[in-house]
Amino acid sequence: MSQYLQDKVIIVTGAASGFGKLISEKCAAGGAKVVGVDVNPDGLNEVFDGIRAAGNEGTSHVADIVDMAQVQAAAQHAVDTYGRIDVMVNNAGVMPLAFFADHKLAIDKWHKAIDINIKGVVNGIAAVYDTMIEQGRGQVVNISSIYGNAGTEGSGVYSATKAAVDVLSDSLRVEAQGRIKVTTVKPTGVLGTNLASGVVNQEAVIGIVGQKSAHFFENAANLQNGTLRPEQMDVDAVEYWLITPEDLADAVVHVIDQPWGISISDVTVRASGENYVC
Repeated sequence: MSQYLQDKVIIVTGAASGFGKLISEKCAAGGAKVVGVDVNPDGLNEVFDGIRAAGNEGTSHVADIVDMAQVQAAAQHAVDTYGRIDVMVNNAGVMPLAFFADHKLAIDKWHKAIDINIKGVVNGIAAVYDTMIEQGRGQVVNISSIYGNAGTEGSGVYSATKAAVDVLSDSLRVEAQGRIKVTTVKPTGVLGTNLASGVVNQEAVIGIVGQKSAHFFENAANLQNGTLRPEQMDVDAVEYWLITPEDLADAVVHVIDQPWGISISDVTVRASGENYVC
């Protein structure tokens, strides 16, 4: 049972699908008042109609997080609706994995990733900063990635954007210590969301599996044809191979569902038996 979600006002970007949808639904089910932000009005309406139909609190605001004025308007919508902003979850992101040799195919997606993954987080922080400081407390949760731990083959631009998210989090944590809690969440590979749709070259995953590539591709093939061993699919087994969107959303909710005096700063969410090396 949630202890500390009750009545918290939580903004979630990228709330119309994927991780953002799950985070929004789980926070609302725990008693939070959720403000969903996304560029997709139809997806937002579907998610938040469902939240309200379940008897939980939530409102949505269509905005492009690359546009500072639109993010500020979303933050103002949260204040106008619920009176404050307790948590900002900068979740929206894209993952254009590609080798530099793929630049002709990848360049537009790389530029979009820089806009969404970096500028979107900067805008999200700036849009809520003054409100949280005036309140005397708040929390920013930035969704990063293990790809941000190092530059790997096939992930140069994406890794750079997530490394930027890590640095932004660290700087905000130092500047706002005692007033704004800052959490960086780094998931490993996750299937079952739209994030992988942005990948330019599927072979670019190679850098994140390194010397374990043979095991990874074998397990990935077994997953596709339904022959993974049962323990690799069992979340309560140390052989558990790949986290699910639900696993990641639960971890994000966990870092929010804390008393104000406890700050969980950096979390890597991985499966015990995975084949990633970062």
